[in-house]
Amino acid sequence: MKKTEGGVTAAKGFQAAGIAAGIKKGNRKDMAMIYSEKPCVAAGTFTTNVVKAAPVKWDQNQVYHKPFAQAVVCNSGVANACTGEEGYSYCRMTAEIAAGVLGIPEDSVLVASTGVIGAQLPMTNLAQGIEKLVPILSNTLEAGTLAAQAIMTTDTVKKETAVTFEIDGITATVGGMCKGSGMIHPNMCTMLGFVTTDVDISKELLQEALSDVVCDTYNMVSVDGDTSTNDTVLLMANGMAGNAKITEKNEAYDAFKEALHEVNTELAKAIASDGEGATALFEVKVTGARSKEQAVTLSKSIVTSSLTKAAIFGHDANWGRILCAMGYSGAQFDPEKVDLFFESRAGKLKIVENGVALDYSEEEATRILSEKEVTAVADVKMGDATATAWGCDLTYDYVKINADYRS
Repeated sequence: MKKTEGGVTAAKGFQAAGIAAGIKKGNRKDMAMIYSEKPCVAAGTFTTNVVKAAPVKWDQNQVYHKPFAQAVVCNSGVANACTGEEGYSYCRMTAEIAAGVLGIPEDSVLVASTGVIGAQLPMTNLAQGIEKLVPILSNTLEAGTLAAQAIMTTDTVKKETAVTFEIDGITATVGGMCKGSGMIHPNMCTMLGFVTTDVDISKELLQEALSDVVCDTYNMVSVDGDTSTNDTVLLMANGMAGNAKITEKNEAYDAFKEALHEVNTELAKAIASDGEGATALFEVKVTGARSKEQAVTLSKSIVTSSLTKAAIFGHDANWGRILCAMGYSGAQFDPEKVDLFFESRAGKLKIVENGVALDYSEEEATRILSEKEVTAVADVKMGDATATAWGCDLTYDYVKINADYRS
């Protein structure tokens, strides 16, 4: 497997575009389209929030009950959530307009939205946006980047990545883009992820691979503990790599799943590191757990702790907050056997052994915690299971951004 340039247009047969359609203020990019030259089998994972946005409901029906998908239309600025029947009708209208311009079936169009909850979509802008997007669809890396920029809300950077890998001597590609900065505590499977691949694979195995991968990638990310109404990851496979179709779990399936995991891990970490107001990516590794479930519970409890996140912002090795977060997680462990470490590019430091602080250097700890990427490692010494979660520090700017979000 090898990392390559680009995002959703890296895979064969996929095109994209991004424009400013007037949905956001200030002529900022706010509409994107992804299109495949050939119909794709599609898979998806969606928010478990009971309050589901209209596009989530639309895509669930399309992904789970329709045989193919060929295009995605995404807008930023308005989430189309809590908008009732009118909001859902706008999803249908969006699909109808896109299908007409592209010359594809209406039920092969997926839709996605992100932004302010409760506002209705400006359909005139959206319709005009679709008319502008289709003529400029392109398979260039630049086109993919424009699409990645167009789905941003409070994101400060575009998020895209791609890898190539071999299946039976044939080079295949998985590429993706996502957005997410605040209201990030995915439980799916306001983050959106779009992944494309030219692998030929059955719809059933595509869905199974995505559902498995999401558990160890997006579902291990938390910025602020809020699970969005719009969380969606869509995966489209058009089969244009030319490999023998994957219809069973074999070496080809394993190679594809590994590539899919790599792409979604990179996108998940990009979301965590770009958390609203964040100055550092905060990674938490739990090792020596009795089970994967225990490791996941402990790591997510640490990475979502507001007090721990604030300590990371202050470059403060306040390890008691980590043990506290582990203690209220609901997972059973012996606190008197836990070892804790902090590490970054500046080094690695053991600060707790068997639940008791060591005579470590506060200056060295501060130096390690002052890097842009910081890892806390908790070894509970109960078994061989591990889990890794990603988050970010909690800063003054997080409050400022969310206090003024609708302004």
